Amino acid sequence: MNSRKKIFNDPVYGFVSVPYGLLLDLIDHPYFQRLRRIRQLGLTPYVYPGALHTRFHHALGALHLMQEAIETLRFKGADISDAEAEAVCAAILLHDVGHGPFSHALEHALLDMHHEELSALFMEALNQQFEGQLSLAIDIFTNRHPKKFLHQLVSGQLDMDRMDYLNRDSFFTGVSEGVIGYDRIIKMLAVHEGELVVEEKGIYSIEKFLIARRLMYWQVYLHKTGMAAEQMLIHTLQRARELALAGVELEAPRHLAWFLKNDNNSPAEPSESLFHFALLDDNDVTAAVKYWAEAEDFTLAFLSRGLLDRKLFRLEWRNAPVTADELDAFRRRVASDYGAQAVAEHFVYTGRESNRAYDDAEDQIKILFKNGDVRPITECSDVPLYTQIVTKHFICYPKQLGGQRTD
Repeated sequence: MNSRKKIFNDPVYGFVSVPYGLLLDLIDHPYFQRLRRIRQLGLTPYVYPGALHTRFHHALGALHLMQEAIETLRFKGADISDAEAEAVCAAILLHDVGHGPFSHALEHALLDMHHEELSALFMEALNQQFEGQLSLAIDIFTNRHPKKFLHQLVSGQLDMDRMDYLNRDSFFTGVSEGVIGYDRIIKMLAVHEGELVVEEKGIYSIEKFLIARRLMYWQVYLHKTGMAAEQMLIHTLQRARELALAGVELEAPRHLAWFLKNDNNSPAEPSESLFHFALLDDNDVTAAVKYWAEAEDFTLAFLSRGLLDRKLFRLEWRNAPVTADELDAFRRRVASDYGAQAVAEHFVYTGRESNRAYDDAEDQIKILFKNGDVRPITECSDVPLYTQIVTKHFICYPKQLGGQRTD
């Protein structure tokens, strides 16, 4: 890679060096610059006001950690060519380029594709523009490269993506439970028989990493207030799409308006969708919500005004699914309190979320012992690693239902 480097000053790691050439050209591309306008944690600032960092910050941080990992693995004798080093750095740099406005909050709401699928499409489009320079990066990203450990560094249970977002999200939210010993974990990485492993002395750092991940999910990523805001935004867009498809003219930025007026949001030919999606960011959705707060449609205006003024719905976690009778009772209260002008399906909604800190079914974290033995961490750890899936159900509704606030 080029010896000349551009320096970015990162609040988490300090100076991040990016060599001139392909990596810096990717950063300067409009697809990547768009990530400056997409917040990493979506609507989480309603709960943690400092969480205003972006996908751009996260991608640079993950790149920095990848550079550290490559240096460590090479020092320990791993065979990583210069071309592979550049490619795996490009892969981690672009791993989230397919995120839409407000990150995970609106995944599938505008385009019925997972962000990783969209990232792959963006990478293919970039590969054409860069005349094949990303072919190796795409092979690593899609796990088609023979050196599996390179893919594991990009997308695995100890990848640089997770390592950065736990550390960075903890920093900006102020939630100290997410702080991990990322530097020590990276120093403990090694390659054994083509796969990523952790040296025996790093096991305690891995245990803390997995526990921190569990705590961050339920304390930050799935916080009930942030989840309520996400549900409101999802239903705001759903209502806007219903109205747009019914012929109602709604003010909205051009590229968002295209998605509202096109019901088939999972087209066989994605080029037109990708064109509009590449020009969407948080600002488009925020501008639309400001317009819609004054809409004639009561439901759209109520939801939009609630988001603008932080008049958020209440979300209650349950251990069991909400019954049909309870849901009907809540929706009858919507009709009673707000009248026929309110669309009950957009005022009361249910769902569920699942999480487990460590998936021992595939791509296990493996520990390398001094005698050369390699064992899964589940056979070595003295603490619970939360391999079970934890599922919680929720109901979300206006706090004022029934004429009395519930808080």
